[in-house]
Amino acid sequence: MNEKSKSWISFVSIACVLVVAQGVCAAQTDTQGVAVSTPPASVSTPEVSTPSPTTTASTGSSSVTSGSAPQFQPRDPRYRIAASDAFDLTFPLSPEYNQLGVTVQPDGFVTLYSVGDIKVQGQTVPELTQTVRTAYGKILHDPIVSIVLKDFNKPYFIADGQVGHPGKYDLREETTLSQAVAIAGGFTEDAKHSQVILVHRVSDQYVSTQVFDLKKMEAKGELREDPYIHPGDQILVPKSRSSKFKSWMPSYGVGGYIPIK
Repeated sequence: MNEKSKSWISFVSIACVLVVAQGVCAAQTDTQGVAVSTPPASVSTPEVSTPSPTTTASTGSSSVTSGSAPQFQPRDPRYRIAASDAFDLTFPLSPEYNQLGVTVQPDGFVTLYSVGDIKVQGQTVPELTQTVRTAYGKILHDPIVSIVLKDFNKPYFIADGQVGHPGKYDLREETTLSQAVAIAGGFTEDAKHSQVILVHRVSDQYVSTQVFDLKKMEAKGELREDPYIHPGDQILVPKSRSSKFKSWMPSYGVGGYIPIK
């Protein structure tokens, strides 16, 4: 083989190697380009708004009624001042402004010495303290205020319908639904044990209702499903269907025979 042939073969071999290498590089570039492509840092995800429900929604044995979307409630809500509540107001450095037994009027206002009427209904004790400090800050320099609630609306629940003694009861400790019914005198003979309604007001415009079968719960001894009631809850015990027909059912007495002499 002459020198010219050898040079030609070498040229062809090198060309083939370059073509193969170029194809491999192109394939790797296409694959990696898709894998590592990321959006620019300045691109933001658009917000998606969800329409608020305005109708009644039901799920299983519970339902919620609301004029607007339900709002999350704080885990440990503070007590808020209500009408007829009373508190003691003291000024450690200015005792001449002390007032004991300040009562919240039906319109939510209180009358304080030297500052007049201020509205306090709906405020927590820390908020009330700041409100009073702001009011007296016009006549005192950085006043120190102490407020102690003396009389307030105690936690309660309401039992209504077919219970022995319908009414409003103090809720002094953790109480379950069945215990609350017992406190209210238990079921009457006309009560429908299988459809006890528990109404819980979450907010001013949001109410949750649940139906519980206490008859089944007590028969099976599944008291772990017995829910705890919350302050302000209302228990409604309806009439059973059979009790509605009692007034139409004839009653028969036991007669006696009078001997004829």
